[in-house]
Amino acid sequence: MNTSNIIIAVILVIILIPAVRGAVTHLKGEGSCCGGPKEKVQKKKIKGKPLSVLTIHIDGMKCDNCKNRVENAINGLDGVVAKVSLGKKQAKVYCYRDIDEDIIKSKIEGSGYHVVA
Repeated sequence: MNTSNIIIAVILVIILIPAVRGAVTHLKGEGSCCGGPKEKVQKKKIKGKPLSVLTIHIDGMKCDNCKNRVENAINGLDGVVAKVSLGKKQAKVYCYRDIDEDIIKSKIEGSGYHVVA
């Protein structure tokens, strides 16, 4: 092996190690992918019994950051509380007032994710 091949191999190793670490973190759902810093969930609680519970299936969530973004979008609506599951790719939405399901779906779509019918 000549010197130029050794240099190329070293450069590839230097580039590939951080890339593989980043990919593993992302695939485990622990990265702050999808642009920007880590999203934090704004916890929301409403006292009383919900009038209804909706299960909405969502496509496009890849990591905890995505899950938190969807949960925050839904929780921004008055009278609803959401619990989003990345693994199940769905949101359980607890409605404490009458609210049109299309409003909730448009909030999710507005966050950059797709509601599955």
